[in-house]
Amino acid sequence: MHDKLRRTDLNLLLIFDALFRHKSVVGAASELAMSPSAVSHAIARLRDALSDELFVRYGSAMQPTAHAEQMAEVIAQSLTALNGCLESARSFNPAGSKQTFVLAATDFTAFAILPALISQLERVAPYLKIRVIYSTHSESLSELQAGRIHFALGLRNGSAKQHDGIGVISCYEDEYVVAAKKNHPWISGTLSLEEYLQARHVVVIPWADEGSIVNTALERLGLTRDVAVQLPSLLAAPFIVAKSSYLITLPSRLATEFSSTAPLAVYPAPFAIPPYTLEIYYHHRHAGVPGHEWLRSQIRLALLN
Repeated sequence: MHDKLRRTDLNLLLIFDALFRHKSVVGAASELAMSPSAVSHAIARLRDALSDELFVRYGSAMQPTAHAEQMAEVIAQSLTALNGCLESARSFNPAGSKQTFVLAATDFTAFAILPALISQLERVAPYLKIRVIYSTHSESLSELQAGRIHFALGLRNGSAKQHDGIGVISCYEDEYVVAAKKNHPWISGTLSLEEYLQARHVVVIPWADEGSIVNTALERLGLTRDVAVQLPSLLAAPFIVAKSSYLITLPSRLATEFSSTAPLAVYPAPFAIPPYTLEIYYHHRHAGVPGHEWLRSQIRLALLN
């Protein structure tokens, strides 16, 4: 049984997986604490064993061949399963663990979860490491399923639940509000729908493959808004609004936080918008890993603070 495996050094699969993810010999070497030369020699051995080039240089990146693409997900899943099996065989000690957990997030979802979570982890797991990566909606799902990330924060509402093996931590719901600069020239009292539609707007859409829930709510009313600025990140948004007559529609918690750092006024949205729902997704392949299960419990505790 397993004739091919018996003739292959299985450590080479770890190097294959790292190179596939990083598309860089240097990046893979850094992750694996190896020299770039050692990674190159290992891939050469795997090329000989599998009779395929596996990776070819294109520009500054190492791009996988068709055969490598076919192998990659199976190898990643197998390595994750083996790692989970080995992890479950030993107890998890949060006070001394130096384990790294990888999260996919936008700047907003990281802002919504990480301050409370990191404050908590600093007290109970001072050596634990959190690495946050930014990826598109579709990439987050595939990386979650392949085991390359441990948690995905704030994917499109409900969509991840349609995929087998995906678990969810429900965080909270938040109403949408509208923020404008203080002493706005033509907003007095409450913001009317007519004033909202006459204004120009700043819109933040972090994932190119995701639409805007606010635009969808307006479309149901047969209305549209005039988008002046579309951003992939929230960082600049409150300061653009504070220095212009533009409006921004965003979850209430975020608007309240921004109004403490920029001169903003916050108004109820003048039309019905479904609430913003923050959820965190993980794959059940990690369910038996003590460290992963423990971190899920810490996330739930952080949400109570």
